[in-house]
Amino acid sequence: MSGNIKVSIKNLYKIFGNNPQDALQHVLDGLGKPELLAQHNHVLGLNNINIDIPEKRVQVIMGLSGSGKSTLIRHLNRLIDPTAGVVEVDGEDVLKMDDKQMRSLRQKKMSMVFQKFALMPHRTVADNAAYGLRLQGVRAGEAKERAQKWIDRVGLTGFEKSYPSQLSGGMQQRVGLARALATDADILLMDEAFSALDPLIRTDMQDVLLELQKELNKTIIFITHDLDEALRIGDDIAILRDGGLIQQGDPQDIVLRPVDDYVSDFIMDINRGRVLKVRSIMDASGKGGAVEIDHNLALEDAMQRMKDTPANPATVTRDGKPVGALDMRTLIDAIERPAPETASGTVYR
Repeated sequence: MSGNIKVSIKNLYKIFGNNPQDALQHVLDGLGKPELLAQHNHVLGLNNINIDIPEKRVQVIMGLSGSGKSTLIRHLNRLIDPTAGVVEVDGEDVLKMDDKQMRSLRQKKMSMVFQKFALMPHRTVADNAAYGLRLQGVRAGEAKERAQKWIDRVGLTGFEKSYPSQLSGGMQQRVGLARALATDADILLMDEAFSALDPLIRTDMQDVLLELQKELNKTIIFITHDLDEALRIGDDIAILRDGGLIQQGDPQDIVLRPVDDYVSDFIMDINRGRVLKVRSIMDASGKGGAVEIDHNLALEDAMQRMKDTPANPATVTRDGKPVGALDMRTLIDAIERPAPETASGTVYR
């Protein structure tokens, strides 16, 4: 994993109940989530989570309801304190910060975008977008000017004086995104941020986020239960189940090498030709012919490029230079075959 580590989560446990420390010992002795609840009436929210998140990348954390993904993200800005473990941001232990340091972290280093928008109904779009800046102590005139920049960037020019109730769900979430970006925080926490939106609006918001990320290079930690969304926006995906980390890797690795049936069920219905890239299946030592395809091309698009000369391997290029070859049989197999049963990447038990 390349790049400086922005957020480091180490041996993180969270147990909900009257006596979490005693319950933790049962977990350390091997008790799982269902057994802990049945035998001790405590809920295992997080079970020994270890994730390093590099700066300037999109880290997706996904799982079904109850997997612990929203609990995890709320530990990063200490909306929830853990039962045990460490959370570091830029090498500083968040759990050791005093109230003043925590306010600074939440106001200046981290911004959060919520599923339910969390806009103030009595404030206009402009006031909502500037709210984080006002909390930082930025003067009204400057806050308004900086907020306007992001209102424009998310496509809400002309709606500055509107109230949230006058906006569609997608527009309200754009306000939430503008508010988060206006503070110029290094880290953007997004908890099911697009889940409440209709499919077309959701895709549109994903496009907005990806376009902004190309320019801004934020560290984005994105929570979702939707694999299509995870594969579309994530540089890296961590999959949780019952509070534990099951598998972590880039989208190609997750699709090609699911660790178990739980992960396999997630990827069963995806369009592999649309998700998988040439680089994930090419022969790095092979030599191709006249047809050239970029290493980052989706397999569906590569097939279109190769269809007129299916018997000849294509030359795979990166930045215009040959880096391998791909033949049509390998390409078709990758699209049609079910994923292997075991993973060779990072696997967690």
